[in-house]
Amino acid sequence: MGLDIRLPIGLLFSIYGILLIAYGALGNQAIYERSLDINVNLWWGLVMLVFGAIMLALGRRGAPAKPRPPLP
Repeated sequence: MGLDIRLPIGLLFSIYGILLIAYGALGNQAIYERSLDINVNLWWGLVMLVFGAIMLALGRRGAPAKPRPPLP
């Protein structure tokens, strides 16, 4: 089978990571007073973006260059 789940997972995590980073950087900073002034959205956005980039890199590396011939 040629289905590699790492590519869509990497894309999904990268998109959500970028959205969280943007919300954490541009959003209201007063909401982080309850979390000891730690910008949770920014940090988890970075974690998700790194994970998504790793999944995309592994998916691109593991993808075959050309399709295999069918078995007789």
